Amino acid sequence: MKKIARQVPAIATVSFAAIFAIGCASTANLEKMVKDAQKTATEALDTAKQAQSTANSASSKADQAMSAANSASTAANGAKSAASDAQACCTANTERLNRMFEKSMRK
Repeated sequence: MKKIARQVPAIATVSFAAIFAIGCASTANLEKMVKDAQKTATEALDTAKQAQSTANSASSKADQAMSAANSASTAANGAKSAASDAQACCTANTERLNRMFEKSMRK
């Protein structure tokens, strides 16, 4: 029993040193984990910023495409109107020529 009593301080010292070492190792791991998490968060933020920039660029290009489509639509409507006017003119000329032909045939 005395032998165990003499060993208690040594065992306590070794135990304390082991617990302290584990605590320090855990703190170092924790600090590394925090740094890794911060690095990952920074990378995610950078990726998000790049994605936002790409989305803004795509939105701008879509707006330009919409503007071009609207211009094309306006031009097509103008062409349709001109074609309708030309068709009306052709129809009127055809009717006039038919009347002239019929009038000349009656004589």
